[in-house]
Amino acid sequence: MTNTTADVIIVGGGPGGLTTAIYTSRGGLKTILLEKGICGGLPATTDLIENYSGFPDGINGMELMEKFKKQTLRFGTNIIEFKEVKKIEPAGERIKIQTTDKEYYAYTVIVASGSIPKKVNVPGEEEYQNKGVSYCATCDGPLYKGKDVAIIGCGNSGLQEGEALLNYVKSVTFIEFLPYMTAESILQERLQKNEKTNFFLNHMLTSINGDEYVNSVTVKDRQTNKEKKIEVSGVFIYAGFLPNSKFLEGVVKLDQLGNIITNEKMETSVPGIYAVGDIRSKMVRQIDVACGEGTIAAISAHDYIREHIKETN
Repeated sequence: MTNTTADVIIVGGGPGGLTTAIYTSRGGLKTILLEKGICGGLPATTDLIENYSGFPDGINGMELMEKFKKQTLRFGTNIIEFKEVKKIEPAGERIKIQTTDKEYYAYTVIVASGSIPKKVNVPGEEEYQNKGVSYCATCDGPLYKGKDVAIIGCGNSGLQEGEALLNYVKSVTFIEFLPYMTAESILQERLQKNEKTNFFLNHMLTSINGDEYVNSVTVKDRQTNKEKKIEVSGVFIYAGFLPNSKFLEGVVKLDQLGNIITNEKMETSVPGIYAVGDIRSKMVRQIDVACGEGTIAAISAHDYIREHIKETN
């Protein structure tokens, strides 16, 4: 197993990680960014982003993240995609980052590993994954042209992706466990006005049904306990997200949900390790928030290296 050393290693190529890399690389720090898939994170799976400053007409998520990546590369960041981090641990004055085939060492690490879609754990979810069950409407929407589909969850993600699906599908049925929607009002108004949408609020998904592929979902009215079968060809699940922090358990302090606890400098409980973006314990998770945190973490890492590392070498 070979190893590589850098001033900064960033884990995760979403908006927080890429912004951090822009600042650290531009600041003259040798920076490596490790991404387990392709750069972009969850925003890259969003069809239209309307609340990121500078794009008055909105912008496709993948296009926006490509701009982030291009700017990062311009300043010399070494981006390594399809490289999953398995473990992070202190190693003297450096920190060891272990992947499946290589060890990396850095004086500072910024964790920007984001979150993963939460599963609803109902019968049929696992069985019909990639056979009608999806967690990315932007990715799979064109497969359902002219068909009826369901979206589980009426938060911002569910309604945003539902709006994207309406460009292809015959209808979208939204199923929400709560008696109300949690998405922004502007999204609720637009979707409710569309004649191709149906809403089942205060309903619980109880099963995803099919033969070889999905052909229906069963939902239960939480007030009356009556069940109803709805014929659909696809089910898109937006029931929230879980922090991607397994590789940090026992290393840094996490909150009860598994998010990383930091201070206002983005410092974790371990010196030299920082966290930004959706992985961080906080109230608001938005692209511009992640970018701000990335900026702070980069400056904090630069100060840490100058004060604790460079002076002793």
